[in-house]
Amino acid sequence: MGSLQMTHQHVVVMRHGDRLDNFDPLWTQKAARPWDPPLVFQGKVRAFGIGRKFNNCLGFPIHRVFVSPFLRCLQTASEVIHALCAVDDCVTSMSSADGVLIDPSKLKVSVDYGLCEMMNTRAIRAENAPKDGDFAFSISECEAVLPQGTIDSTFERVYEQLPKWGESSEGARDRYKNIIKILADTYPTENLLLVTHGEGVEVSVTEHSRDHLHVRRVNYCAYSILQRTLNENESVAVGEFVWLNKGDTGIIISPSSPAADEIVKET
Repeated sequence: MGSLQMTHQHVVVMRHGDRLDNFDPLWTQKAARPWDPPLVFQGKVRAFGIGRKFNNCLGFPIHRVFVSPFLRCLQTASEVIHALCAVDDCVTSMSSADGVLIDPSKLKVSVDYGLCEMMNTRAIRAENAPKDGDFAFSISECEAVLPQGTIDSTFERVYEQLPKWGESSEGARDRYKNIIKILADTYPTENLLLVTHGEGVEVSVTEHSRDHLHVRRVNYCAYSILQRTLNENESVAVGEFVWLNKGDTGIIISPSSPAADEIVKET
């Protein structure tokens, strides 16, 4: 899907859209899976709009999409993919619900547990987590949420299992850092979109910004853009990723400081 004529590889790291439990606090009391809220309709509209923005403004194609198994990320990815793969210029469409026809051959998508939420009470309220620690994710059920014909059945997951409940925040940050690098190194001549959670987007900025930026907030559907240079001989060897400051991408940042306020974001 990629081309050895590429001079740069890009990785876009994106947060999911607007989650239902932040708009209906009572939803968790009746939900079968209170730890795994879906998007509200506006979240789907927002994600579809970002997909259209990618088509018009990124300046490079997306070849592969990797997604967290959480439903809000799967639904976000589905909307973005519908926009990226739309057969027509869907200027009147608000979301995939408007009957957007796609060409599924334009990209491939895979689910990886390494992109999942931080598995601790900082990200998931203790009362909403499963009592036995089993979050009961099924890869086949996750894939069923994604557009038909886009799944890469040959993909070998980086993380075969969900991290254990009680994962440290530092461990989660290391996980996000690792999976970004591993996926990029696995597909060095392709541009990737990673649909994950707020902490993952933050890590992508703090680890790859030259100015040691401090992330104050990651909004719904916010995204970072990472870029690295391919060697002149067009081999698979590549340089280091650098975060590109592309203006309004939904990430609120400030220069890092020992006295900086605690990061404010919802995952």
